[in-house]
Amino acid sequence: MSWLQDHPEVRTIRVAACDLNGQARGKRMPARFASKIEQDGTRFPFSVMNLDIWGEDIENSPLVFASGDPDGVLKPTTRGFVPMPWLAAPTALLPLWMFHEDGRPFAGDPRHALAQVVNRYAAHGLTPVVATELEFYLIDDSGRNLRVPPSPRTGKRRPGADTLALRALDAFDAFFTDLYDACEAMDIPADTAISEAGLGQFEINLVHQGDALKAADDTWLFKLLVKGLARSHGFAASFMAKPYEDYAGNGLHAHFSVLDSDGRNVFDDGGPKGSDTLRHAIAGCVAAMPAQALLFAPHGNSYDRFVPDAHAPTSVCWAYENRTAAIRVPGGAPAARRIEHRVAGGDINPYLVLAGILGAALAGIEDQIDPPAPITGNAAKLDLPQMPLTWAGAIDAFEQGPINARIFPPELIANLVLTKRQELRDYEDLTPEERVELYLDTV
Repeated sequence: MSWLQDHPEVRTIRVAACDLNGQARGKRMPARFASKIEQDGTRFPFSVMNLDIWGEDIENSPLVFASGDPDGVLKPTTRGFVPMPWLAAPTALLPLWMFHEDGRPFAGDPRHALAQVVNRYAAHGLTPVVATELEFYLIDDSGRNLRVPPSPRTGKRRPGADTLALRALDAFDAFFTDLYDACEAMDIPADTAISEAGLGQFEINLVHQGDALKAADDTWLFKLLVKGLARSHGFAASFMAKPYEDYAGNGLHAHFSVLDSDGRNVFDDGGPKGSDTLRHAIAGCVAAMPAQALLFAPHGNSYDRFVPDAHAPTSVCWAYENRTAAIRVPGGAPAARRIEHRVAGGDINPYLVLAGILGAALAGIEDQIDPPAPITGNAAKLDLPQMPLTWAGAIDAFEQGPINARIFPPELIANLVLTKRQELRDYEDLTPEERVELYLDTV
């Protein structure tokens, strides 16, 4: 109760867990009941962790009628309470994850999937160090067509994309000032902000840390924060993969290195090429990429992002210092040698994405496999293997990919496949306008 005792102004709390679609599912209650939740947790059906993007039950799910729709037990993560600065009334959120009655982790919880991967690293005496970069749009969705919001400073709308422009950031300085203050209050390590290539598009980096679960927590909470805070400023913020047909989509780049038990970066060989372990990790990520496309592009709109010359990799490849490649090894000091995985859209579930990437890298390290040769030049102009570029193809590849069975529990794979096939069926009946409306605030 220490955080709430230090914040007596908080009258209500939210308790929530992250479902397979990255949605916060939970409850609101008076703050005076917080101690009971912290000690005993709370309950809601296992099936709530496996709803479709509309919040509907999954047809034929083993979690619903076939099993009587039983409850799971939701327990607090180690995060504890965090403020929710986007709400008018002082409010706190307690992140949860799901367990069975007997204390076993619920296999359909994406946070547990990442925890299992981290535990596998620990069994080898290894620790992944992880960071994410998140792109999002600020959008005026009050009219018939999406537009960049007018600047609160000038009242004018930005006329075009303006990459790395201070004036684009300054136009929304009040929003970004509140955002950084909120990140500080929520213990989200937000670092550099830049304007990006799209109209009203920005990117913020979260710094590297040696706790992959916290990195995923931070990413999930950051998305909730940005979307909520934008609404309190009078516009929308969206991590939707492709809100505008004519502008770049939103990506999420994951960076990681791996430390041994002595704190040494095992990707570092003292030179620019990196160690054999680095190449084994790259090989695992490259080999898994087609089967994991559904993790990186989980929604119908995700596939609109994969268009030529739009900085969204579709070719299965890697390279040194080449942003056209799906996997990039950045330059810099050898001690900081790392992998940048560039495929995912901004609309992802961070727990599933990091579990997939780190799990694939570890499989490559365990099997000591070698990657194909690194590419040079523009990946889009080369004859290279391609990821599935349709939602249906990605669903099939995820279900059938043997690497996923090595990383994820079979229950999670089955649940995600059922979810996405139901969404695919219903998405096909939507108009273009309804598709935008579905994802704009949701993902």
